[in-house]
Amino acid sequence: MKLNAPKQVTWWIALILGALGLIASLVTVPVLSGLALWLLVIGWALLLVATVTKGL
Repeated sequence: MKLNAPKQVTWWIALILGALGLIASLVTVPVLSGLALWLLVIGWALLLVATVTKGL
């Protein structure tokens, strides 16, 4: 399996999703607190898929 570096836009989106998930899990944010775990999972999954998929 050949791994590729994700594009910068994909990396930033994953970083923002992960940061929002982390903040929402530590601080009570009305809209995001219930989704904190899912934001982290989606951010990590996006990075994994972008690493395996060329051009993402």
